[in-house]
Amino acid sequence: MKTTDKIIIIDLEATCWQGTAPEGQENEIIEIGLAVLDLQTGEITKNQGILIRPQRSGVSPFCTELTTITPDLLDKKGVTFKEAIEKLVGEYQPDLYTWSSYGQYDLNMLKKQCRKFGIPYPMGDQHMNVKTLVAEKLGLQKPTGMNGALHLLSIPLEGTHHRGIDDAKNIAKILNWCLHN
Repeated sequence: MKTTDKIIIIDLEATCWQGTAPEGQENEIIEIGLAVLDLQTGEITKNQGILIRPQRSGVSPFCTELTTITPDLLDKKGVTFKEAIEKLVGEYQPDLYTWSSYGQYDLNMLKKQCRKFGIPYPMGDQHMNVKTLVAEKLGLQKPTGMNGALHLLSIPLEGTHHRGIDDAKNIAKILNWCLHN
């Protein structure tokens, strides 16, 4: 049974390069940022980032500059993708809730990586695209990025942009605004 008292917000960070990926490497999830929005109170009741050691690519200097995630950090605190999904399922039961992300990238990337690693897709089928929702609410001709949406709504950016743990929390604030305005 689906529950409607909260929404799980996910923001992924993945390996990236300035330009095309080096030979033999591909984009791979290195952080699953999570925030849980209580729909009654508007509070963010949980917020965490699960760091993941990439298995098929490396973290480029460009990626570290963008996300602040270093290879050393992932070596010390990262888990495998399989362990990250197990943690996500164990702590959040995401198949029971509507979930959201900013745009379609996170949805597509999560499905793609689960397929590649032979891991069951953990999320429920109810997905809200906050990027589309905020564009509709504000009557924008063209959707804006998360940072742009925060600016338009006069919500200060909290934490580091392009860190999943922080972006998930910021997206939750945008979603909360959309649901109450």
